[in-house]
Amino acid sequence: MDSVFEKVKSVICDVLKIDGANITPETRFIEDLKADSMDQFFLIDGFSEKFNVTISDDDATGIKTVGDVVKLLSK
Repeated sequence: MDSVFEKVKSVICDVLKIDGANITPETRFIEDLKADSMDQFFLIDGFSEKFNVTISDDDATGIKTVGDVVKLLSK
């Protein structure tokens, strides 16, 4: 699971152009990382590409925290 978290964190840092030092599974995309709707789109796209999966719109709308992404991609 840690490797999934590290890969997710890597995508977040690349897309949002931020330092990932303070990113935890509890980090919220909108409230903590200030991700707007376009950022969220690019994040989902980045996760899909990095993990070679398709994330449905229903799954995407349920993603609020970094941990949500890790849980989804760990299935």
